[in-house]
Amino acid sequence: MELRALLWLTAGGSLVLFLLLMMLGRRKGRMEAVTAGSSEEMQSQAGYKGLWQQFLLRSYSLAVRTAWIRYLLMKVRSRMSVMQMYEERTLRIQSMQMLYALAGINAATLVGLLVMNPGVIFALTSIIVGAVIQGLLLELKVNRMEVMLLEGMLSLLSGVRHAYQRHGMAADAVEEAGEDAAEPIRRHARFIHDALTDSKPAEALEHYYETAPNRFLKAFAGISQLIMEFGDQNKGKGSLYLRGLGNLTGEIQLDVLRRKRLDYLLKGLSFIALLPVFFTRLVERWAISSFPLTEQFYLSKPGLLVKAGLLLIVLMSTLLLQKLKGEEEYAARHREDKLNWETKLYRLRGFRKVALCFIPLPGSRARVHLQQLLKDTNHSQSLELFQLRRILLFILCTTLAVGGAFSMHWKSKQWIENEPPAGYTFFGSLSSQDREAAERAVAMDKQLLHSSAVRSEMDREQLKAEIMRTAIERSHKRSAPELEAEAASARIIDKLNRLDREYFKWWELPAAAGIGMAGYYMPYLMLLLKRRIRMMDRKNEVYQFQTMIYILRELDRISVEEILEWMYSYAVIFRQPLQKCLLHFSHGSEAALLELKEEAGLEEFRQLVDKLILANEKITIHAAFDDLESDMSFQFEQRRLHFEKSLDTKAELGRIFGFAPMYSLIFGYLVIPLIWMSFRQMDIYFEQIQHL
Repeated sequence: MELRALLWLTAGGSLVLFLLLMMLGRRKGRMEAVTAGSSEEMQSQAGYKGLWQQFLLRSYSLAVRTAWIRYLLMKVRSRMSVMQMYEERTLRIQSMQMLYALAGINAATLVGLLVMNPGVIFALTSIIVGAVIQGLLLELKVNRMEVMLLEGMLSLLSGVRHAYQRHGMAADAVEEAGEDAAEPIRRHARFIHDALTDSKPAEALEHYYETAPNRFLKAFAGISQLIMEFGDQNKGKGSLYLRGLGNLTGEIQLDVLRRKRLDYLLKGLSFIALLPVFFTRLVERWAISSFPLTEQFYLSKPGLLVKAGLLLIVLMSTLLLQKLKGEEEYAARHREDKLNWETKLYRLRGFRKVALCFIPLPGSRARVHLQQLLKDTNHSQSLELFQLRRILLFILCTTLAVGGAFSMHWKSKQWIENEPPAGYTFFGSLSSQDREAAERAVAMDKQLLHSSAVRSEMDREQLKAEIMRTAIERSHKRSAPELEAEAASARIIDKLNRLDREYFKWWELPAAAGIGMAGYYMPYLMLLLKRRIRMMDRKNEVYQFQTMIYILRELDRISVEEILEWMYSYAVIFRQPLQKCLLHFSHGSEAALLELKEEAGLEEFRQLVDKLILANEKITIHAAFDDLESDMSFQFEQRRLHFEKSLDTKAELGRIFGFAPMYSLIFGYLVIPLIWMSFRQMDIYFEQIQHL
C-alpha cells in the first residue's frame, strides 16, 4: 500500500474514532441524566452543550492517565489557568477543548504535508512544524484572553469609581461594581472583596497575589486595602483613591494599546515564517519541471544542506518571534512552578561533574559576565544548570551533525547509482524518448555497478575493458554499440570514483564539532537578545513605579518597606533584586537599599532607590518624592516616546525574523540551484565541444 493511501486511511480512521467517542459520550450523558431523576438536570445534560462538556470532562480524566497526552494537557492547562484559575471544572473543559483543537490542527498539518511530500525525513519535519503551530495557536488564544481580561478590568474600575463616589466605601464599591461586571473579571472582584472584608486582610491579599493573573489586579487590590487601612486623603487635590484608580486606569489603557499595536505590527509574521515549509516541495517540483537539471542539485549534498538550513532558519525565526512577542509577566509567575529536566539531570553525579568542569572559575571575568547576564534577563536557572544545558546542546548538535553526515553520504550513494546521464535535459520537460533512454541507461549502470566484475579487485584499465565488453553485449541490438559502450564505461568509471569518495572524512568531525559549538553558544545568544528586548521595557516599569509612588506618598503612615513590598508585588523585570532587598531589609535597611541600587543596572531605577534611601532615614516619603508631580507631564511625554521607539524596534526585528525564511526559500531553493545549473551546463557544453 502506498504511503499516501495509508495517510488518508489514518486520517479517516481518526475521524471515525472521534465520532464514535462523541456518540459514546452522548449516550452515557443521557443515561446519567435519567439516573439523576431531576427534570431540570435531565434537560441541561441532554442538551448538546451539556453532553459535549461531559465528553470533555471524561476525556480529561482519561488524558491525565496517559503519559504523553498528560504532558501536552498540562502544558495547555498551565497557560489556560491564567484566566480560569478558580474554576476547576471550567478550566478542565477549556483545556481539553483547546487540546482537541490543537490535535486536529496538528493532524491536518501532518497529513497535508505528508501528502505533498511522503517520506520519513519530511514526516519528522512535519511533526516539528505541527508542534510549533500548536505553540503559536496556544499563545494567540491566551493573549486574546489576557487582553479581554484587561478590557474587562477597565470597565470594573469605571464601575468602582462611580460606586465609590456614591457611598465612599472601597469594599462596597468593589462588590457593587463586580456584580455588574462580566466574567471572568466578576470572579476577581468577588475575591478582592472577600479579601478586603476578611478578618486578616493582609494575609488574604497575600493569598490572592499568588494567583492573580496580572499585576494590575494586584495593584488594584493593594490600593483598595491601603485606603481601607489608612483612610482616604483629600488635600485639595480630590480623593486619593479616585486618583489612584485614574492612574491605574491609564496604566491599563497604555498596556492594552501596547499589546494591540504590537500584535498588529507582528500580526501573521509567525505564520509567514512557517510558510516556506509548505512551499518547498512545490518550488522544487516547479524548478525540476522547468529545469530538469536542478534535480541533481536538490538530491545532492549541497541540496540537502540547503533543506536542513532552511528548516533551521524557520525554527529559529519562529522561536525569536515568540521571544519578541512573549509576555514577561507569565514567565515570572510560573518559572518557580516547574522542575525542568536540567535539574533532574544535574542531580546525577556524572552530569554534575561534567557541568562543573565547564563552569568558569570563581572571580573570573567570564563567570561574572555570565552571572550578570542571567541576572539581567531574570533567568530562573542557576549558572550550573545553564552550563549543563549548553553542554547537552553541544552533544546533541554534534551527534545530529555526525548522523546527518552519514545520512548524506548514504543518500549521495543512492543518487549516484540512480543518476541519469548528463546531457539529456537542459530546459523544459523531458520527451518520452529521452525519458526512456535515460531510464535504460540508469538500469544498465546499476546492473554494471552491482556486477561481479566491478566488485572484484582489479585495476581501472582492466575494469574499463570489462565494462566495455559487458556494455557491448547489452547494447548489441542498438546502433553504434561501441560508442554507447564507451560512454557507459566512462560514466560508470566516474560513478565508481565518486562512490569511492563517499565516506566519512576526517574534516567532517571538526565541522560537526563546529555545529555543536553553535548549539553550545545558542542559549548565550538567546540571553543576549532577551536582555536587549528587556532593556526596552525596563524604563517602562520604572515609570509605572513612579506613577504609583505618586499616589502612595500621600499616605501619612506609609513606610519605605511597605513601598518596597508593593513594588515587589507589581514588578516583573526588577522582581528578583526587590525580593533580595526585602529579605535583607530587616537586617540593615540602608545596606539592603544600597545593594538594590548596585544591582539595578538602570540610571532611572538608581535615582528612584536614592530617594528611597533618603526617605528611609532623613526625610519623609512625601518630601523625597516632591518632584514627581512637576515631572509627571515630562515623564508622560518621555514615556510615550520610549513606547513608540520600543514598538518600532520590535516591529523592525519582527519583520527581519518573519521574512528571513521566505528570503531563504527564494535564494536557497531558486537562485542557488539556477546558478549551480548554469555552471553545470557550462561544464557539459565544454565536454561536448572537446569531443567534437
